[in-house]
This record gives sequence, C-alpha cells and structure tokens, in this order.
Amino acid sequence: MKEEPPEPRPRVIVDARTLTAVDDVSGDTARWVALAEHVLVDEGHGARPVELTVHMVDEDAIADLNREHMGGNGPTDVLAFPLDDPGEVPANMTVLLGDVVLCPAVAAAQASEGDGLVGELSLLLVHGILHLLGHDHLEPEERVLMQKREGELLDGFGR
Repeated sequence: MKEEPPEPRPRVIVDARTLTAVDDVSGDTARWVALAEHVLVDEGHGARPVELTVHMVDEDAIADLNREHMGGNGPTDVLAFPLDDPGEVPANMTVLLGDVVLCPAVAAAQASEGDGLVGELSLLLVHGILHLLGHDHLEPEERVLMQKREGELLDGFGR
C-alpha cells in the first residue's frame, strides 16, 4: 500500500450500518479506506478536504437502489451517487464527493479466480470513485480511458 496521504487527507467513511460482508476481506474497512484515499490523492484531490462514503450492501438493497435511481432491474455490483462537483466547490470548503455502493455478493459471483473477491471489490470501488469524479464509459473511447485509469490506480496501490 502507498504511504499516508498528505494533510488535509480525504475523509473516507465505510458505513458500518450498511456493511454486508461475505467474508473477512469484504469486511476489512481499513483496506477500503486506504484504497479510496489512494484514488482521491492520485486523482489530485488530496490537498483539500474531500469526503466520500462507501456502503457495502446486500443484493436486495442494491436492487432497490438500482430500480429507484437507475431504472435497472435486479442487483448490480456498484452504484455511484455524486453530490458535489469538486471544481464547483470553493477551495476553503469540504467537497462532499458522494457515495459508492458496493454489493459484495454480486462481486463474489463475478470475481475471477485470479483476482478473487478482493480484486473485484477493489476494481469496483475504484470504478465507483472515478464515476464520482466525472469519468464515464458510455462511449468506447471513454471506456478504454476509464479502464486504463482503473488499472493504473490499482497498480499504484499494489492491487
């Protein structure tokens, strides 16, 4: 893992009230906080107060969120709910970046044998944070750039 981010550090909250772990790895909140801090710092958001909340929920909860907010059907692996656009928040104010919602059960079902659940959840967390920071993958060129950045961030963290 990378060294501690500079002060002021991003504030990452893993909401214990929503924590649904399928094993010891998904319940390792320190890992998810460190990875999220790494992404925020590496994306240039470590020099000001930034707040992000991570939720790990069960399949029913993420299916409800998917239906209510995305018009989707059934459980999905990750959803991102942005709040503040960092570019629009005055420099002296905390950026309330938003929420990333992960479903460890869905992640476990789609995890590859090589990377396992920790690799899949790590990728999904990075993916969700990049969405909060304005990245998207609707167009093929955007998808390539976003996947490249995900890989760089995970490699920089030590996967």
